[in-house]
Amino acid sequence: MPETSSSPLPRQVADTYVDELIALDPITGTYLGVNEVAGRLPDFSPAGQEQVAELARRTLARLDEAERRPGADSDAERRCARLLRERLTAELAVHEAEEGLCAVSNLRSPAHSVRIVFTVMPTETAEDWAAIAQRLRAVPAAFEGYRQSLELGLERKLFAGPRPTATFVEQLAEWSGEGAERGWFEEFAAGGPEELRAELDEAARGATAAVAALRDWMREVYAPAVADAPNTVGRERYRRWSRYFNGTDFDLDEAYAYGWAEYHRLLGEMRAEADKILPGSDPWEALAHLDAHGTHIEGVEEVRVWLQGLMDEAIEALDGTHFELAERVRKVESRIAPPGGAAAPYYTGPSEDFSRPGRTWLPVMDGDTRFPVYDLVSTWYHEGVPGHHLQIAQWAHVADTLSRYQATVGSVSANCEGWALYAERLMDELGFLPDPERRLGYLDAQMMRACRVIVDIGMHLELEIPADSPFHPGERWTPELAQEFFQQHSSRPAAFVESELTRYLSMPAQAIGYKLGERAWLLGRANAQARHGEAFDAKAWHMAALSQGPLGLDDLVDELSKL
Repeated sequence: MPETSSSPLPRQVADTYVDELIALDPITGTYLGVNEVAGRLPDFSPAGQEQVAELARRTLARLDEAERRPGADSDAERRCARLLRERLTAELAVHEAEEGLCAVSNLRSPAHSVRIVFTVMPTETAEDWAAIAQRLRAVPAAFEGYRQSLELGLERKLFAGPRPTATFVEQLAEWSGEGAERGWFEEFAAGGPEELRAELDEAARGATAAVAALRDWMREVYAPAVADAPNTVGRERYRRWSRYFNGTDFDLDEAYAYGWAEYHRLLGEMRAEADKILPGSDPWEALAHLDAHGTHIEGVEEVRVWLQGLMDEAIEALDGTHFELAERVRKVESRIAPPGGAAAPYYTGPSEDFSRPGRTWLPVMDGDTRFPVYDLVSTWYHEGVPGHHLQIAQWAHVADTLSRYQATVGSVSANCEGWALYAERLMDELGFLPDPERRLGYLDAQMMRACRVIVDIGMHLELEIPADSPFHPGERWTPELAQEFFQQHSSRPAAFVESELTRYLSMPAQAIGYKLGERAWLLGRANAQARHGEAFDAKAWHMAALSQGPLGLDDLVDELSKL
C-alpha cells in the first residue's frame, strides 16, 4: 500500500486497530497465530472492557481523518472503511448499554472464550506447552475480572436470564470436575511433556480452582439474584443486538413474517421428501424412521474420519468447477469438540499463516457413538466446504489485498452464517443431495433456521403467533412455547433443542442471521445475474464475493450486486 504513517488510509487505520486489539485481547491474537501473546488472557473486568471501547473510539476518530485523504475513495479503501465504521459503532452501542456486565450464556461468554482458546493453541513443542502453562496461570485473574463485571451488573440491576444462568452453572460444574477426579484444564494439561509435568499440573490446578470459585459464586450469589429476571430482552435491546450480529437494522416484523413464509414453503418440500422415505408419514415421522433405520456412522473416531472424507470430496468436486481454490485453502481438518460446551457443531478458522488449518468441530452428546448421515451431510457443507471454511480461509488467503482487519476480526455473524446457509443450498442446487435421505436432512436444517427466525424474534418481542399457524394460533410467544414449537419441528434430540433455546435467549438476534443472511446472499447473486445476463459466470462471482471480505447485510447486497 502507498500510504505512510503520517497519512494513513482506512486500511492502515484498520490494521493498526488489529495490532492494538491483540494487545488488549490475547485470545484474538492466538486465533490469528500471534505467538507473542500466547501466555496471556484478556482483562474481562469493567476496566478492561472500557479499554477495548476506548480503542474503538480512538479508531473511529482516526477513520474520520483517513476518509478525507486522497485515495480513500478506491473500492478497497471504501469497503474497509464502511466495514470498520459499522462494526465499531455496533460494538460501542453494545458496550455503552453495559451488555458486558450481564454476559452469561451457554455458548458465548468470557469463560467460554478462555476455555476454548486452549484447544487451538499449538502443542507440538516444549515451548508450546510452556506458553500453555503460563496462560493456565492467567486463568484465575481472567475469571476474577469476569466475576467483577457480573457483580457490577448485579449492582446496576443488569441481569442475565435465569435459564442461561442455570445452564452456565452446570457447565462450570462440569469444567471444574465436580464429582470427578480432575477438571477440564487438568485433563487438557495431562497431554503435556514430562519435563513440564509439575509446572503444568500446578497451573492447571489453579485454573480448576478458579472455575470452581466462579461456579460457587454463580450458584450461590448470581443465580438467586437473577431468579426473577426475564429470560427475554425486549424490542430495544433486541434491535441493538440485531445490529451487532447482523450489520443491519432489520424491520423485525417483516423479518418475522419472512420466517413464517419460509416455514410454510419448507414444510411443503419436506412432506414431499418424507413421502419418498416412508409413504404417508409426516416429515418428523420420516426423520425418526431414519434415526432408527437410515444410514449411520458407528463410532466417534469413525465419524470424524467420515466427515473429513466428506469435506475432501467436496473440495475435489468444487475446485476448478464452481470455485478456484488456493492450495492452502484446500486443507481443512475434522475434529471432535471438547466436552462441556453447547450442542451445536462449529468451525474455527486458520491462523494467518495457515500453520494451523481451519477446523470443524463435532460435539458428542451423552456418549453418543451412532451418528445418522442425514443429520451430518448438509451441516458439514455449512461448517466446512463450501461453507465457513471456504469463506474464512479465502479471507486469510487474500489478506494482502484486503486489510488484516477484514481478513480476521472484522467478520459479521450474519454474513458468515448467511454464506454457510447459502452454501448448503448451493450443494442442493448442484445435485450433491441426490437421495431423499440426505435431501430431507438438508430441508430439516433449513427448517431449523426458519424456526429460529420465528421463535427468536417472536419470544424476545412477545409477538403474536399468526392465525394460519398450526401451532397455538393467536397466542403470544414465550420461551416455553418456543421450545415446544422447536421440538415439534426438529429431528434433533430434546437436549439439543433445550441447548438451542438457551442459546437464543442469551444471544438475542444472532440466530436470525442464518436465514436472513442467506436471503441477502441470494438477492446479491440474483442482482448480479440480472446485470450480466447470459454472461454471468458463477465461479468468477463466487470467488469475487468471497474475496471482497466481510460486510454487514446493509452493505453486502449492494456490493454483491456490483460483482
